[in-house]
Amino acid sequence: MPTLIHPPLQYNKKGFSKELLLDLYRQLLQPRMIEEKMLILLRSGKISKWFSGIGQEAIAVGATAALLPDELIFPMHRNLGVFTSRQIPLHRLFCQWQGKSPGFTKGRDRSFHFGTLDYNIVGMISHLGPQLSLASGVALANKLSGAGRVSLAFTGEGGTSEGEFHEALNVAAVWQLPVIFVIENNGYGLSTPTEEQYRCERLADRGLGYGMRALTIDGNNVLEVYRTISQLAAELRENPEPVLVECQTFRRRGHEEASGTKYVPQELMDYWAERDPLTNFESFLLAKRVLSIKRIEALRQEIKAEIEAGLATAFDEPEVRSTPGAERADVYAEHRPHSLAPAGPRTEKRFVDAISDGLRQGMEKHDRLVLMGQDIAEYGGVFKITQGFVEAFGRGRVRNTPICESAIIGIGLGLSLRGYKAMVEMQFADFVSCGFNQIVNNLAKLHYRWGENADVVIRMPTGGGVGAGPFHSQSTEAWFTHTPGLKVVYPSNPQDAKGLLLASLEDPNPVLFFEHKGLYRSISAPVTDAYYTLEIGKAQVVRAGELVSIITYGMGVHWAQRAVEEMAIDAEIVDLRTLLPLDYETIAATVRKTGKVLLLHEDTLTGGLGGELAAYIAEHHFEQLDGPVIRVASEDTPVPFAVSLEQNFLPQQRLREKLAELIAY
Repeated sequence: MPTLIHPPLQYNKKGFSKELLLDLYRQLLQPRMIEEKMLILLRSGKISKWFSGIGQEAIAVGATAALLPDELIFPMHRNLGVFTSRQIPLHRLFCQWQGKSPGFTKGRDRSFHFGTLDYNIVGMISHLGPQLSLASGVALANKLSGAGRVSLAFTGEGGTSEGEFHEALNVAAVWQLPVIFVIENNGYGLSTPTEEQYRCERLADRGLGYGMRALTIDGNNVLEVYRTISQLAAELRENPEPVLVECQTFRRRGHEEASGTKYVPQELMDYWAERDPLTNFESFLLAKRVLSIKRIEALRQEIKAEIEAGLATAFDEPEVRSTPGAERADVYAEHRPHSLAPAGPRTEKRFVDAISDGLRQGMEKHDRLVLMGQDIAEYGGVFKITQGFVEAFGRGRVRNTPICESAIIGIGLGLSLRGYKAMVEMQFADFVSCGFNQIVNNLAKLHYRWGENADVVIRMPTGGGVGAGPFHSQSTEAWFTHTPGLKVVYPSNPQDAKGLLLASLEDPNPVLFFEHKGLYRSISAPVTDAYYTLEIGKAQVVRAGELVSIITYGMGVHWAQRAVEEMAIDAEIVDLRTLLPLDYETIAATVRKTGKVLLLHEDTLTGGLGGELAAYIAEHHFEQLDGPVIRVASEDTPVPFAVSLEQNFLPQQRLREKLAELIAY
């Protein structure tokens, strides 16, 4: 053993019972022994990848042990100690790492990319930062419900460079949420050292900029971690606020085992080896006569037997098997809508008023529905849809947000994890790009990956024709119709808008609800006053005809209606209403009926929904066609600002030309 140049870890056991000290030791020893076994299995090909936390166990173990069992933890790659301290059965962990069915993702995701609310753990995604927002969402749920609980999320020093780190901490500070953010500062983000990741001396210094408490502690000292987190959690349960805790530690193995550590100076490796959290704590307990060599050997034999038994069970499990049907069935959380058909008096309402009416009735029915968005509180949103909602439902449920689209979507998902519903308003659909990762990688995939639903609706004021230019006029729906796990709804009239919005709020799956800005105050129609829902995934024939079918949605429905009336064409117009999932039955019926199909949308031509529909019709209904499937869409350019340029960009005139061409074919 090398001579110690630096002082060993200094432990203070005041306030710790012998039982707790021994329990913490066992909790440190177990993940270390599991890791040592996993490294052997990795070399023999029994598992495919490993992210080692050797040398960092005190952070995961100390923090987890300090929390209450029902408080949610958001771990990362190197937090095996979270899973073992929460006493997840080892055979299930081993099956998870081997991609077998008794794991937590049915073989659909690997390593620690999973969660289990049975053990109050929410797993990471590879993009790292988003889980900080989820933890803030859980903290918001705890605050709204008065649960007196905290949430805790881990990140690495590399992850603090991501935008979501800033967004999550900023919102948590503004809203004073009871969440503990733990930075495991282990020296390297893969091979990039800390001096290339940030310029501040300590990462805890960043907390000052958010107006939150922040501190730096020795992450290798399990007693310091436990004492710090325990004290903070007790304080936050009584007086909600966020806290940033930087734990100094070191990654003594590669980012993952294939990476190696050749880029790390040997003296640094030696220094941190001397500060090993397990061996130092073991020596301390031996010196204090809390632990004996005999007890250590007994514990090692006990843990080894548990590991071998768990591995034997996992190895006996067959390779995972499934069917395409079973896989598709798990993309969405099961939802059997109890459709409440429109009934009773109707009142003439503009499109914008129907949306507001539906949202208000949704808030009245679902007392755990929380609305979030920029300027939606007293101001009522830029389109005034939530005007008066603060007075009716309070600022707890109608929340102005900072300009942090990604964090707010993640907070919506965190609320869902605690049984709330969330509606997030994008000020303009164009701005959703700032929250893209949370939508396509967290909301959309969560149920398929580990069975939890994402009860979040994102309202998307969309579309052009109002002279708003390239950043307030885009049609963004096709960004999301390619993403399994999302539902994409796009109504064209006030009655549908209200009924589909209420159905979206009832659905436990993530729904992107598109509202064309050009329709808000330009159209009105009789709308049922009472609460009702319309089934998501069902198209509607809005005009019957025999000569040609126009399949469209949103503003396209109105363009089509005007065109066929002006041209006196016996056309059938199908309003898709839902873009994901599509109503293929209605599409097939209209193709069989007319034999000629024109696909119309405001989105740009290339990559738009029309291409998918054209391919489907050609593949499945070629024999019923009496002409080519025609697509009509906006030009493949950004949306221009000037009225004359925007008129050229939009497809109204081309619609008439292509209709005449198809009819004459």
